[in-house]
Amino acid sequence: MKHRKLIQSEIEALKRNGCVAENWNDILVHNDFKPDYIRYVKFSGKIKLGVFEDDFCLPGGLKKHSGIQNAWLHNCEIGNSALIENIQNYIANYQIGNNVHIQNIHSLYVDGETSFGNGVEVSVLNETGGREVLIYDKLSAHFAYILSCYRHRPKLIGKLQDMVKSYARKQTSATGTIGNNVTIVNTGTIRNVKIGDCTVIEGARLLRNGSINSNVYDPVHIGYSVIAKDFIICSGSNVEDGAMLTRCFVGQACYLGNTYSASDSLFFSNCHGENGEACALFAGPYTVTHHKSTLLIAGMFSFMNAGSGSNQSNHMYKLGPIHQGIVERGGKTTSNSYILWPSRVGAFSLIMGRHYHNTDTSNMPFSYLIEDDNETVLVPGVNLRSVGTIRDAQKFPKRDKRKDIEKLDQINFNLLSPYTVQKMFKGISVLKNLLEACGEVSDFYSYKGCRIKNSSLKNGLKLYDMAISKFLGNSIISRLENCPCTNDEEIRQYLEPSTTVGLCEWNDISGLLAPRSEIDKLIEDIESGKIANVEEINNVFAELHKNYYSLEWTWAWEKIKEHYGLSLETITAEDVISVIHRWQEAVVQLDKMIYADAKKEFSLSAQTGFGVDGNRHQKQEDFERVRGVFEKNDFVQAVLKHIDTKTALGNRMVKKLQESQR
Repeated sequence: MKHRKLIQSEIEALKRNGCVAENWNDILVHNDFKPDYIRYVKFSGKIKLGVFEDDFCLPGGLKKHSGIQNAWLHNCEIGNSALIENIQNYIANYQIGNNVHIQNIHSLYVDGETSFGNGVEVSVLNETGGREVLIYDKLSAHFAYILSCYRHRPKLIGKLQDMVKSYARKQTSATGTIGNNVTIVNTGTIRNVKIGDCTVIEGARLLRNGSINSNVYDPVHIGYSVIAKDFIICSGSNVEDGAMLTRCFVGQACYLGNTYSASDSLFFSNCHGENGEACALFAGPYTVTHHKSTLLIAGMFSFMNAGSGSNQSNHMYKLGPIHQGIVERGGKTTSNSYILWPSRVGAFSLIMGRHYHNTDTSNMPFSYLIEDDNETVLVPGVNLRSVGTIRDAQKFPKRDKRKDIEKLDQINFNLLSPYTVQKMFKGISVLKNLLEACGEVSDFYSYKGCRIKNSSLKNGLKLYDMAISKFLGNSIISRLENCPCTNDEEIRQYLEPSTTVGLCEWNDISGLLAPRSEIDKLIEDIESGKIANVEEINNVFAELHKNYYSLEWTWAWEKIKEHYGLSLETITAEDVISVIHRWQEAVVQLDKMIYADAKKEFSLSAQTGFGVDGNRHQKQEDFERVRGVFEKNDFVQAVLKHIDTKTALGNRMVKKLQESQR
């Protein structure tokens, strides 16, 4: 954009419009500049002005012509067709883009050099420090996971911190930027904040030292009475209605509102927080909390739903809030649940009641933790047959609200994966050892701060075995989907893994499922200097996510060989048919359990409160008008269809394999 100095007639026109300047020669304007819509403006420092030609269409049908009035601008560059008016104090040290609407604000300025929230230390997980994450614009859940959890590798931590500091230095400036098509209205003070394209800020009270990384693909909205200090807010996120953030990172497509309060916390993709509080929280993707009485503190969560009144305690002794805990992916808490940190809860587990003992159920995924007489009762594997678990697995991908073309978090939504299935294998081993050690007639078994009933233990063994058969069967069917299966040799060629990567333990790196060997390799490359910047690290995460199914098959095939006593050299179509039959049986059995669980939602007891002034028939009719008929429920029909579809798939595969034997 070419700029020139004002001509004398333009200066005179501006003076007639009530404008003043410390030095008119410090003002540069667009070649096509016209002074008509610049009124009652004070200019100081270096100023650049665009052209003001277009109208703004405001809510309610009101039109306003672009221009500047009732403002003091200091060291500012204003783009084309901006509308800036009624600035109570001043705007200083900002480059403001095109089609920007700024109205009725207190002040907007950059004071000295700032990195706009990049490099801020967030004392996540441990309030007293020791696991600080330095936030920056492109922070992913996986980068933060390694930076916070791998403190036993100080060289790695130093390298990661240096990378973020280097990035922060590149962002450091004494001039702020406001992108194109931004709206800022009825707002208090904005100090040292970088504001991306298409941001809408309306009614915020205070924004200080941060970045709002909005863009045209996925705008950010900041609403009324919001206070945010030392923050980064990523694309697609909404921070609304009195939310208060201090030293926080808000990832892509998050929602924080209704007076939600958070300090020293990280929220990654699609998190949702309303009414409650967070402190030193590591909220991995899809951490959801709605309730005013809920406190999430010093914990790591993901794909989690916190019930009302849920909280945790990180004061175990008198040394301060030093304790932390982990609820692995898919956790749920019921109303008024409580967990004493330090504890670790296995994936896709339900926490019910108050738990006053330190527990570790990480090798018991899909379980219930139930309070009974101040004791924690563990029910292994029972969540595998829960309608809620399956519904959650289906809804997470559908609720991915990210529209940005650059996804910061690499999210794997799979319910059954090497990560959860390896835990089931360990769980089976633990449960069998308990049976051997304590005898099959014991009423209860003790395990890491929990009690397990005899019947629950044996049922857990069955459920885990069914889930393992389901996963391994899914894997082998997917692998042979495009195989003609004309002979055993051809089948063996298709079954042979394309890589040896993936044979080891798998980790859940806050939403990313990956072999531990590859995470270790990444860490070694960072420590050696082979990987030297944050972009390269994020590229590794993206590549691991992209190659998930290839790596998954390497792991699954090894488990198929171990579990069924097979080998690549000798496996036949008949062996595969046997695996598929076990898979069919497991799938149908689990689906029938889920169907039965769903039916409870339509039982007579569930109809209590319906048809309040009517008879039983009217109660039933009222219930069906509100909740629908069980047989016509979308989820119920999906379960029945799933049974038919998987049965047909298994039959087709068996038929194809049998034909290869002729």
